[in-house]
Amino acid sequence: MTTDSPTRRAVRAYHEARFRGDVAAAAAHIGDGFTFRSPFVASDSPTGHLDGLDALLGIVTGVDLISELYGDHEATLIYDVHTASPVGTQHTAEHFRLRDGRITAIRLLFDSAPWQAVMTAIAPPCD
Repeated sequence: MTTDSPTRRAVRAYHEARFRGDVAAAAAHIGDGFTFRSPFVASDSPTGHLDGLDALLGIVTGVDLISELYGDHEATLIYDVHTASPVGTQHTAEHFRLRDGRITAIRLLFDSAPWQAVMTAIAPPCD
């Protein structure tokens, strides 16, 4: 796959828009039948998975792309998200499926265990 493929352009544009906090620009790269799955969020909405992005970006201090792999209709990004939280740096992998140059599925993978304590501190469990 060339370095300037339609898959790469769509995925990188989405990734960069998301970490800029530009929900509309990120959502513009999403196609019909979209699904999103992560350790904390599942959504079938093109923007539903981006809900709460402002809160996340409020603690993100940087993102370092480690690896990007592209096929004709899929891509995988591996990156570190640096946060100003007790979690620190989150090692992350994100797998994308595409159809007609638009993202139709995202699977976000990361170790959610460090975030459990943070989430409990923010909203303790109800009795």
